[in-house]
Amino acid sequence: MAKLVVLKFGDGSFEQGFTVTLQIGEESDRPSTEITGKLPPCPEITVYYTRWQASYLQLGNSYRLDADRIQVTNVSVTQDCHELAHILRARFNAWLQAEDFRPLREKWLEKLMPTDEIRVILQSENSQLQRLPWHIWDLLERYPKAEIALSSPSYDRVHKPPNPNATVNILAIVGNSQGIDTQADQAVLQKCPHADVSFVVEPRRKELTDHLWGKNWDILFFAGHSSSQGNDSTGRIYLNKTDSLTISELKYALKQAIERGLQLAIFNSCDGLGLARELADLHIPQIIVMREPVPDQVAQEFLKYFLQSFAGGEPLYQAVRHARERLQGLEDKFPCATWLPVICQNPSQIPLTWDELTEIPTQQIFYTRPVDKKRTCKMLALSSLAVTAVVSGLRLLGGFQALELQAFDLMMRSRPDEGTDRRLLLVTIDDDDLANQRRNGEILKGTSISEKSLNQLLLKLNKYQPKAIGLDIYRDFPAEQADLKLQLQQTDNLIGICKGSDSTANTKGIAPPPEIPKERLGFSDFIHDKDGVVRRHLLFMTQETASLCSTPYSFSTQLAFLYLSSLGIQPKFTPGTPPNLQLDKTVLHRLSPHSGGYQGIDANGGQILLNYRASKQIAEQVTLTQLLSNPINPNAIKDRIVLIGVVAKGDFPDYWATPYGHLLDEQMPGVIVQAHMVSQIISAVLDGRPLLRVVSPWLEIIWIWGWAGLGGLLAWQWRLFPKLALAVGVSSSVLYLLCWSLLISGVWLPFVPSALSLVATVTVVSIQKSKFNSQ
Repeated sequence: MAKLVVLKFGDGSFEQGFTVTLQIGEESDRPSTEITGKLPPCPEITVYYTRWQASYLQLGNSYRLDADRIQVTNVSVTQDCHELAHILRARFNAWLQAEDFRPLREKWLEKLMPTDEIRVILQSENSQLQRLPWHIWDLLERYPKAEIALSSPSYDRVHKPPNPNATVNILAIVGNSQGIDTQADQAVLQKCPHADVSFVVEPRRKELTDHLWGKNWDILFFAGHSSSQGNDSTGRIYLNKTDSLTISELKYALKQAIERGLQLAIFNSCDGLGLARELADLHIPQIIVMREPVPDQVAQEFLKYFLQSFAGGEPLYQAVRHARERLQGLEDKFPCATWLPVICQNPSQIPLTWDELTEIPTQQIFYTRPVDKKRTCKMLALSSLAVTAVVSGLRLLGGFQALELQAFDLMMRSRPDEGTDRRLLLVTIDDDDLANQRRNGEILKGTSISEKSLNQLLLKLNKYQPKAIGLDIYRDFPAEQADLKLQLQQTDNLIGICKGSDSTANTKGIAPPPEIPKERLGFSDFIHDKDGVVRRHLLFMTQETASLCSTPYSFSTQLAFLYLSSLGIQPKFTPGTPPNLQLDKTVLHRLSPHSGGYQGIDANGGQILLNYRASKQIAEQVTLTQLLSNPINPNAIKDRIVLIGVVAKGDFPDYWATPYGHLLDEQMPGVIVQAHMVSQIISAVLDGRPLLRVVSPWLEIIWIWGWAGLGGLLAWQWRLFPKLALAVGVSSSVLYLLCWSLLISGVWLPFVPSALSLVATVTVVSIQKSKFNSQ
């Protein structure tokens, strides 16, 4: 939501200083933050401004001032003007960095983000303050979506009529054009979309007031000569070669126009702050004026850029900023052109967009043209079907796999915390454990744990009767110590690991510990996706004949089998092709080709999606040194699954990218990934924790089609872009929340293709609707 910032200047002067109040809040709401500070006396600011202004007025450009005051000399003082502008900028910003003003600056930086859309309103009666080029404040320049406007401390709200115009009604007054070209202004106005422009060229006073009274105007535009008088207290416009008048002389006609819906006055003429001050007394919502005399070409270019942006859908403040900044291209000929345009705002009013100027109630839209319901339904159905077919086809070819997996990871990370799995205990070997073993003279022999430490560890663990021990450490060589050899052979609840052959790397794998029989072995292989992330759980596979690792079951599956068998639960396979692993009443349905966001799942092996436990720590964890050198609570080991593995990042790194982190510093040790896999199986069987599954491809297509259909309905219901964009945003958020909730329940439905079909159908139907309405 857009932010509203108000800077209120109290009584004061540049000789005495100013009290300043900063208010920050959401648009259309009361300020949520308010702080008061001071700006110190700085009389030299007015001196620097006066010097710059004098240099600017000597440039000799064709200004839209009173025709009698137009400069005719051609003295080049461009360089002087640039230098004085630079000095004024530096002195101005130095003043705004005063110590007494610092709390306001810091509060601004604390509450506002550089990406925020911000309307800044400066409230002050001091004309010298209003004359300053506030847009060059270094704080404002940090915020690309911020623009500042001037305001009087006194204001009142004028309620907009309930029935807007069907088009944007613009009253364009073309005044005395002596020495300037107003034809360019008229040409730009005539190109405005959905606008009814009425031109009044060099009118008499009565002719102008009659026009102001005669119609409900949205925008009042003036091009010609104007000037400010009486210390910017009044402004004068020149209607023709003989007539001129002040705003007060149009008071009643202007007041009537404002009450009937006038939202914006644009004075594309010189020295307009006096005009703005008088118009502010009539409580007009917004005024755009030039704070100094404006060269003819600058006025024309600003109007062109502003109307392109504003009529193109930009908010008014953003349209002014874009148009003002584009004037920089003229500053080689017209120094400080970007300093000239300024908004004067009634703080009680929220600027309308171009579309909102003509917003018609829904019931009026439907009756502007008879609607053929049969034709509409057919068009919506065909559009949604066409989009669904294209999106589903691209998805089948893998076009969205990377984006789908990223959305899957985001949802996985966003799940509520489940807490640790109390059935597991992790014994980890970190860099300190490796150093301690070497310090004690123990030989590691190419692995992360010495025979002495491993023997002590197994003895201590078996003393407290764990249900299963998983040794997630490669030992493809025989034990040298007889005690360890005996431990490995006789520990019936110990599961060792080996690695299957890798055809892509042309290796035969890694052999298991020779002492551990085949029935107590599990392969350690992980399956990662193309981006290197482990999202799948390989339960079993048929090993290659030449593989050094012949066990058909994974390390995590073997540990789960061992734990569940102690509870009387034995594994079996369901009938059918392919068979699925079943434990008690829980069936672990293997992935098939084109499952979820995947394309081409290998049929060899039982793969399921890995439903990581949503917890900061999967299980209680203790280091090797801590377990060997300290007393242990028997309940921390008894009847648990103990996994032993490496978390060191030095000699034996075993880290994997997961949905919880892809970068090296965020990756997960292999033993912890194994713990998630073990926990997934036993939690599904014993706790009913959902396994992740996907629905059939046909149901996925119907799901995608449903969101495409919703997109078509939204596009047909709303014609105004802001409302349509809001509806699409809300629908996309609801879609994400549904997918997230279903994922927590164990069902992975496609988010990215569904969101894309929603947006694509909105686009297609909007285009078709535009063509239909133009017929």
